[in-house]
Amino acid sequence: MKQGSPLQSHQWGQYERVIVFDGVCNFCNAFVNFVMDRDSQDLFKFGTLQSQPAQQILTQLQLSTQDYETFLLLEKGKIFTKSTAALKILRCLPGFWPWLYAFIIVPRPLRDMVYSFIARHRYQWMGKSDTCRVPSQKERARFI
Repeated sequence: MKQGSPLQSHQWGQYERVIVFDGVCNFCNAFVNFVMDRDSQDLFKFGTLQSQPAQQILTQLQLSTQDYETFLLLEKGKIFTKSTAALKILRCLPGFWPWLYAFIIVPRPLRDMVYSFIARHRYQWMGKSDTCRVPSQKERARFI
């Protein structure tokens, strides 16, 4: 998949930025918490890869609809995955986090190799839930 591919007509295309993550992955949920804690402007919406709308996107991209190797960033009608998605998210957060976007100059295959190593071991390191994350009442408006 080419980074920045246009999102074909989809219900989530109406949002400026959507992070689509593995809802049962504790590592992924920790990253979502990290973003939510710093995203004071509510730039991001969140959805799980297990949801029907996300399954449609995965099918469109010819990515696995069961074994999640990446998360997605839908940004302004374009799709980003792996390290590119992570760096684009960090670029939008306040503080020193945008400085990490400088790693975008590292060739994507090298960045994605590191990303894939982490993704392969995330369940081993932080575990997995039996069910998808259920947002709190306060978080509910940010989840689609």
